[in-house]
Amino acid sequence: MRFMFVGDSMTIGRAGDYTWRYRMWQHLNRSFGGPYAIVGPRTELYDTAADAPVSADYARPDFPPNARRHLAGWGEGWLHMAPLIGPTVTAAKADVLLVSLGLIDLGFYTNSTQTAANARRFIAAARDANPHVRAVLLPVVPNIRALADDPFAAECDRFNELLAKAVADLDTAASPLLLASAPYGYDIHTDTYDGTHPGPTGEHKLAAAFAEAMHQAWGLGGPYERAAD
Repeated sequence: MRFMFVGDSMTIGRAGDYTWRYRMWQHLNRSFGGPYAIVGPRTELYDTAADAPVSADYARPDFPPNARRHLAGWGEGWLHMAPLIGPTVTAAKADVLLVSLGLIDLGFYTNSTQTAANARRFIAAARDANPHVRAVLLPVVPNIRALADDPFAAECDRFNELLAKAVADLDTAASPLLLASAPYGYDIHTDTYDGTHPGPTGEHKLAAAFAEAMHQAWGLGGPYERAAD
């Protein structure tokens, strides 16, 4: 089975991060129980000094290059990934998409209605490339801006409702969709380093949300167990 991470800055990570992708790789190694691969066209982290995704400085050197693959970008959302996902699924032969998108869209590019439409475009394009592709979609985790910006917080909530509706509408036996639960106990004050981007505890909670969804709904892997850093 071939897994692909799709996301924004919370998924690509910055130089020096572990990333929740690393935590998921650890989880799959412990619990998947069969052959798997992590696929995607990119491997880099975002380098704040260069203002570009050019870093290979992961926090742990035991994260092998072939497990660092992803389709994630700093500042990229559903708007950007919808045109990319079809060709990428084809090239990578992805079977399962683990998707964390939406916050950057709502913050800078599109409202909740437009963002939900782009999510539907994304799903349709992925299925055109692989009619049996599976996807786990994470709701938007509101960041520190939502604490002071009520209209933004409302848009985050409304998008999550629209995303849940899209999953309910579009889920099929041939190409299953899952809406992951919000990361359990996620606290932007302690689980992020800046109110948005996950630190080590936040990375574990994001990985756990995906892992538990796959385990409970599809029997893939086991319950999430936090490994030591």
